Amino acid sequence: MPTEITKVAVVGGGYMGGGIAQALALAGLPCALADVTAEAAQNSVRRLVEEGKDYESRGLFPEGAHDLLVANLRAVESIEDAVEGADYVSEAVPEILELKQSTLGRISRAAGPHTVIGSNTSAIPIATLAESVTRPQNFLGVHWMNPSFFVPSVEIIPTENTSPEAIFAVEELLKKADKVATRVADSAGFVANRLQYALFKEASSMVEEGLATPEVVDEVVSNAFGFRLAFFGPFAIADIAGLDVYEYSFRSIESAYGSRLAAPEVLKAKVADGHLGLKSGQGFLTMDPAAAQEIANYRDRAYAELKALKDRLGPPPFLSKNV
Repeated sequence: MPTEITKVAVVGGGYMGGGIAQALALAGLPCALADVTAEAAQNSVRRLVEEGKDYESRGLFPEGAHDLLVANLRAVESIEDAVEGADYVSEAVPEILELKQSTLGRISRAAGPHTVIGSNTSAIPIATLAESVTRPQNFLGVHWMNPSFFVPSVEIIPTENTSPEAIFAVEELLKKADKVATRVADSAGFVANRLQYALFKEASSMVEEGLATPEVVDEVVSNAFGFRLAFFGPFAIADIAGLDVYEYSFRSIESAYGSRLAAPEVLKAKVADGHLGLKSGQGFLTMDPAAAQEIANYRDRAYAELKALKDRLGPPPFLSKNV
């Protein structure tokens, strides 16, 4: 098992896989890109290099990005050519179980004994995909977010068979790419997409019930709790607001929508034990009440700067101004 990944490959040159290849190449790593055909791989590399030049000219990519992409990205004829000599291979083909299984089988058969393989699946349990590889100790989920270069988070999803060495090697690789690598449990959707899809389902229900239009939901979310989520996760937000406040609010919501939106048992237990969040020093997180003003100062500065950024950028081009 390599202690340092110095040569990488990406299988799948679409928007997601291409973005991963781009991010790794910009981190200084030679990256081979394979796609459904050699021509598709060549077109992907050409697109990524041209995009890099455009992004650099607009200040979105660092200076020298275009040259790095030219130097480090190369299209190859086949999956086997991409995998040859690679320390790490990212599988980024479409989210179709059978396609991922067959692709991982080809990658695994072509890989060296120490090559680490990471699947970029968005929701398929990694243990399911691990059945397609010959060395499960070298396999794990490595779930990038879209667009790959700009979004910091990458979920790392080991199975019970993934070796500590493979996990460490991938974490070090992601540090080179300036990513926030977070280990999460192997369950369908992992953390990011389980939460994202739960939100989408409830938002869709509101539209189906005639309570709001998609435009209204998006406006509220992006300017309310979604605004806060740029800096604080849901547990920090709840702790700052007060868990007792959350429990009381859940009572009203449960009375309208039933047990599916009842207060979680873990929340009720916290409140019963007097763990109310910041005001008590302990909630889901540990927060020193003496630091309340410091936390408030950070929050206020963060929100003020984010509001200024949103005002400077303006609304997305597709957004209706007459919600």
